[in-house]
Amino acid sequence: MVESKSQQDTPVDALTRAFLLNYPRDAARKIETMSAAQAALLLRDQPVYVLLPVWKHLSPGIADDLLLQLPEASVANLLTALPAGQCASLLSRFDAQRQNQFLESLDKAVAAELRELLEYPQDTAGSLMETNIIAFNANMTAADALTQLRNHPHAEIRYLFLLNDDLYLQGQVPIQRLALADGEQTLASLSMPLVAVANALDPKTEIVETLEKFKIDVLPVIDGNDHFIGVIRGRNILSVLKQDMATDMQTMVGASKDERALSSAWFAVRKRLPWLQINLLTAFLAAAVVGLFESTIAQYTALAILLPIAAGQSGNTGAQALAVTMRGLTLREITVRHWLQVTLKEAGAALINGAATAITCGAGVYLWSRSVGLALIIALAMISSMLIAAVAGALVPIMLKRMGQDPALSSSIILTTVTDIAGFMSFLGIATLLSGMLAAG
Repeated sequence: MVESKSQQDTPVDALTRAFLLNYPRDAARKIETMSAAQAALLLRDQPVYVLLPVWKHLSPGIADDLLLQLPEASVANLLTALPAGQCASLLSRFDAQRQNQFLESLDKAVAAELRELLEYPQDTAGSLMETNIIAFNANMTAADALTQLRNHPHAEIRYLFLLNDDLYLQGQVPIQRLALADGEQTLASLSMPLVAVANALDPKTEIVETLEKFKIDVLPVIDGNDHFIGVIRGRNILSVLKQDMATDMQTMVGASKDERALSSAWFAVRKRLPWLQINLLTAFLAAAVVGLFESTIAQYTALAILLPIAAGQSGNTGAQALAVTMRGLTLREITVRHWLQVTLKEAGAALINGAATAITCGAGVYLWSRSVGLALIIALAMISSMLIAAVAGALVPIMLKRMGQDPALSSSIILTTVTDIAGFMSFLGIATLLSGMLAAG
């Protein structure tokens, strides 16, 4: 069959086929300087055994555009013949609709294997990356690189990522440096070292840490074979973090992360009611603390008026400490081993803030009540309750993390209980101890 086809070849066709077979790497470099339509005319009638060695040397972006120009039968044969990992990397750079079109043309067993390889675990680099990429051979000239960019336009390119002849990442060239370069300069001579590279299975937390550590906006991603498969942009991570923060806000107050604004009322009830019942029990605990000082409140009614102030301030202080600690754990700025350092820092901040707030609050209460005793009690209660709340805000998420739980899991409900009890206990306990300074009524 092959001999019959070869007998029909013109001398030019025979030379082309011989060049593609014997010098696939050089052929790939030449194809990269052509438009996809031109390259397709050259390759569309070639059998898969001729296409395969050339395809293995084509850079990302070039291979993608060329694949769309080839006949459907050639595409199916090529995708089947390519190594599974390389084929999955190629398909990952297309949208879901195009991927399905390609996969449906393949044998079911091959398609199933590729579908599995195309799926990355949630919150890994592979699930966060953009796969619509283009890369350049390091030995290409600046003039050829500009031609390639014109033939294969991409909406947003800040760096040209360079590959060696084996398609491994070698460096990067800022687009400004390319624009100012002499046309005959090679990209390798313009290259800058890669600051960092992510593996497709790296967790999101490591990606965030890398972006923050090196102050970069674009992070290249490689697969298990160290081949370039995508990029992660800082803005995408920011979008994911915003979504995670919204989810954390829901879980912290006992709402399910699966609930949406337009979820049914019954769904919301099933997810929220258990936590509301738990919150009710914790509210009874706080009420029980107030009940311990019933006689003190009955004798000094002004205490009941000021009670919400102490509880409110401690609640705000605890929420601030909780938010900062949660962020530190999420971004891996801290681990559970930093519990003492974080707790001391929050306690110090609460002590200073508590003293400043106590002066303001004490002055206000004195002007209102003309009672030095009441002003002193509220001031001391402010300092002690804010100190306890800050320590609790730091320790609650760290303790949950230490126990292997999600630190965002209803932390707010636990913290609210602690801060309410701390506020009530501090205020009413100090009032009981200093009751001699209060006037009855």
